[in-house]
Amino acid sequence: MEKEKQLLHLCCRQIEQTLMWGDAEAWSNDDFEHLSEKIFDKTRVQLSISTLKRIWGKVRYENTPTTATLNALAGFLDYGSWREFKQKNDCGLVPAPGKTASPLPDQVAAPSLSFRSQKFNLSVALVTVAAIILAIIFIVKKKAPIQVDPSKIKFEAIKVSDTLPNSVIFNYDASAFHSDSVYIQQSWDPRRRELVDGNGKQHTSIYYHPGYFNAKLIVDNQIKKECVVNIQTKGWKGIIDKDPVPTYLSSNESHDDGFMGISAVTLLRKTGSPVFNEVWAKFADVHDYKNIDPNNFIFETNLRNTSSVEASICRRVNATILLKGSAIVLPLCDKGCISNINLLTGDGFISGKDNDLSGFGCDFSQFQDLKCTVANHHFRVYLNNKLVIDIAQKNALGGIAGIRFEFEGAGQVKDVSLSTPGGGKYYQKFDGKALVSSRMFSPHHGVKKF
Repeated sequence: MEKEKQLLHLCCRQIEQTLMWGDAEAWSNDDFEHLSEKIFDKTRVQLSISTLKRIWGKVRYENTPTTATLNALAGFLDYGSWREFKQKNDCGLVPAPGKTASPLPDQVAAPSLSFRSQKFNLSVALVTVAAIILAIIFIVKKKAPIQVDPSKIKFEAIKVSDTLPNSVIFNYDASAFHSDSVYIQQSWDPRRRELVDGNGKQHTSIYYHPGYFNAKLIVDNQIKKECVVNIQTKGWKGIIDKDPVPTYLSSNESHDDGFMGISAVTLLRKTGSPVFNEVWAKFADVHDYKNIDPNNFIFETNLRNTSSVEASICRRVNATILLKGSAIVLPLCDKGCISNINLLTGDGFISGKDNDLSGFGCDFSQFQDLKCTVANHHFRVYLNNKLVIDIAQKNALGGIAGIRFEFEGAGQVKDVSLSTPGGGKYYQKFDGKALVSSRMFSPHHGVKKF
């Protein structure tokens, strides 16, 4: 138990060094909130502010953090898991207090040693000291970062097609680091990390999902370089999420007159189960929305989850605006499940565990009118014409790279629009030809078909 505490303490110190926010003793509540957002952005695991405060000793708590929490902390430091963190940092620990040998009491005299015994003990001591010195030198050299000219680090991605799935060829050169711990990570998700040859030049990966990804070249658990992998679609693409390989939907399976989505009958046929908890059907249109200003836009859609409560308990829905470098995720769910949803604003994260998101609870017997606006540094969300959240937008957002709808179970989308006042407008009304008729109107009302 003491060893585990030392490892957790070491992990905290490494996170502090990575953040460079100064001594954690002076961290405020906002700092821990920011750290929670950063951990989620990187690992997609949400650690509450209270959990982080307990880990950093701000709040007294004797229990050991859960494995999921430890894995998230390790993942933030680019380790594959807490086990990997322990394996690679165990040698740096000092003996736990109270484990060193106790000296002989003053009143008990130690027996005298013969000259040969003393000589033998001296030799053993010298050898031990020499071994310790060599071990320290080895550890210092091993942990000392190698300074490499950034121009000598090569990392680029080349797509082999313009369809899904899409293989990507990574051309890389990390040989200057002389490391056998070189990984290529497809995106923010540390589970999409693959070990590559430290002296290699090429590696290929398959992308099954569309999106705007920042691939990473990781050496000795540090990100050395990133490159963009933009996997686009030709109109709307329907996908049932599965790991490691998803299921693609045909055009007939993805829409019907009046809506885009998937029925419970189709989902049952595709998954083999009538229960859809944690089964996600996704519909994405990914391309460059050039005429839409990411810091001044209006997003509107009309949608619902059509699953029964018996098939999908919470009937969650996510309407996502994919950004270059982040995302806006607008969550909806059954009214009784608002504790399990999370809102992403593009530059911030709001958890249903620590915030009242009851405004996002729905009666899915009716279609829901969902609207999101970003303007004048404010982020607002409306549900059925009622304002449910209004917060300041602290940072400028990157360009818009796509739109995605996600249903936990069956669901339908009637229409969607994305526009900038006085600028471009994307509009889609889903009908019998929905998946091939999306349009972008320019500021001059020209029509571009995809």
